[in-house]
Amino acid sequence: MPAPLAFTPLQFKSLEVKNRIFRSNISGRFDNYDGSGTQTRINWEVRFARGGVGAILSSFVPVLMRGRIMPNYATIDRDDCIPFWREVGRAVHAFDCRYILQLSHGGRQRDVPGIEFEKGMSSTDQPDPLHGFECQRMSAGDIADVVQAFAEGARRAREAGLDGVELHGANGYLITQFLSRAINDRSDTYGGPLENRARFVREIVRAIRQKVGSDFHLQMKISATEYADVLDSHSNPGNTVEDAIKVCGWLKEDGIDAIHVSSGAAFPHPKNPAGDLPLDELRETYDTLISSGTLTLRNYLIFRTKLIGNAFKERWEEARGPKDRIEGLNRPDARAIRAAVPLPVICTGGFQTAATIEDALARGDCDAVSIARGLVANPDLPLQFQRGLGRAVEPCTYCNKCLVNAVENPLGCYEESRFPSREAMVAQIMSVFNPPPFR
Repeated sequence: MPAPLAFTPLQFKSLEVKNRIFRSNISGRFDNYDGSGTQTRINWEVRFARGGVGAILSSFVPVLMRGRIMPNYATIDRDDCIPFWREVGRAVHAFDCRYILQLSHGGRQRDVPGIEFEKGMSSTDQPDPLHGFECQRMSAGDIADVVQAFAEGARRAREAGLDGVELHGANGYLITQFLSRAINDRSDTYGGPLENRARFVREIVRAIRQKVGSDFHLQMKISATEYADVLDSHSNPGNTVEDAIKVCGWLKEDGIDAIHVSSGAAFPHPKNPAGDLPLDELRETYDTLISSGTLTLRNYLIFRTKLIGNAFKERWEEARGPKDRIEGLNRPDARAIRAAVPLPVICTGGFQTAATIEDALARGDCDAVSIARGLVANPDLPLQFQRGLGRAVEPCTYCNKCLVNAVENPLGCYEESRFPSREAMVAQIMSVFNPPPFR
């Protein structure tokens, strides 16, 4: 039976969404090298709007070119970007679907360098521990510039007619790099106690409100629990859900309208996206990252060496936890934040069954769920729920092959067992290029 709560409207302060199933932020390298958008990205977003989601959270959209994680992602760093995002919004709105653009900056966490590559900017000058992405510590002037870049990005999103913006403050990107006790090692007013570490994101929220007013939807994605020590027990574990509750309370005072709950102090992370570590695909695609960080060649050799690679895989998946507990992994944190901070809460984390979604909503864990991989596998999943299915016939297997292929191949489902043939799988992946940009 359809989950009735999932298909009731959700009212935010200045935005109503037709149902409570959101497409989470995910996309591939679908755009031009200079950050301008393409028809392919429009096709990608329309796929999920047509499939019945109430709202789409865009993929990582850089507010500055220096903040992008890799080339070929559409940006919102200049006014020339506005017409493209206006067209994205129009295409999605045709299906009574809302479009919320995710304002993002990678900081030190970047995958593939562009020709304009410089060291990433961060709260610290220490490279990230997984890939060794190098960075420089941001000055007060750098911080002020980035704060204004976020505000200008929000202004452009509003001028494009989009329905709101989300700050990417989760999963190890720049805002996390300031918030996290495991990453931020500053001794100035942006480091030390949590109040100081939250100063950066609070200034961003205030600057956005000054730029777009109080009636434009603004939400924050946060890693409620960072689990920064899951692969190294000697590391600082990072922020806890109690820290996240304090931050969300401050951000409510500053003017955010909703909270999107995730986890993990990096991306990828054993807890996000929780699933398998597909070594065969990593051996084929990780070479794209070799020039990106000081540890990437080491990682590539680990993945290529069967014995060591399998040991790393076991360690990663042990840190993830039992595979049968992936769906709704962040529900306890979402519930704690929702109970403490009077704002709507969206929860992400492996959702793809109607009963689990309904239970999360009915128990008050969250007000909506966001789904990425489950919708990549089944873009029409909400419509399947409405037709009476409790679960897709071919559900996502959490194999994470989509994740590791996205670095150099079109984003899509790469789990061949879900398709009648490899040819059918490839056809589905390539369908995002139809319609083409010109005929």
